[in-house]
Amino acid sequence: MKQSGKVAGALLFVGTAQFILFMLIAECIYPGYSVSRNYISDLGRLDAISAPVFNISVFVLGLTFVASAYFLRRIASSRVFLISLILCGIGAMGVGVFPENFGTLHSIVSFITFFFGAISAIASYKVQKPPLYYFAVILGLTSLVALVLFVMDVDLGLGLGGMERMIVYPLLSWTMGFGGYLMKE
Repeated sequence: MKQSGKVAGALLFVGTAQFILFMLIAECIYPGYSVSRNYISDLGRLDAISAPVFNISVFVLGLTFVASAYFLRRIASSRVFLISLILCGIGAMGVGVFPENFGTLHSIVSFITFFFGAISAIASYKVQKPPLYYFAVILGLTSLVALVLFVMDVDLGLGLGGMERMIVYPLLSWTMGFGGYLMKE
């Protein structure tokens, strides 16, 4: 059972780390990209030079989330957590398959990723010990509040790209920390 947690943690950590690195690369090769003015998904537009880098990376991120849920089922009794993690992963894979050019379909899979990612972070408190589970809940709630503001078109002066990052960065922070926690256990 302990080995399942280590494998799940490694998947979450590696999947998240590769996404952060490749998202940064995609931002660097996208001409004139602004983290404040551009959506993260602009990096995956089919006409963008960054599309292959971003779309493959976000698909791999989602795949690692789904695979980690498979291994976590042995040690995590919370169905809400496991189902949310799977849905977040499926949503992220959907973002890679249906980039921004797909309009409403892309918006749906992005929302699934963001919403269920936040729920996963919050629900993961049952799988962790303090103090990490406090951070997981705070990061999940931060992401959820940012999602509500983002949907309401409130950017708090950060720009739409900056506000979208207030949804995503807490989730990436949580998965890196949670992955490390699982590998240590």
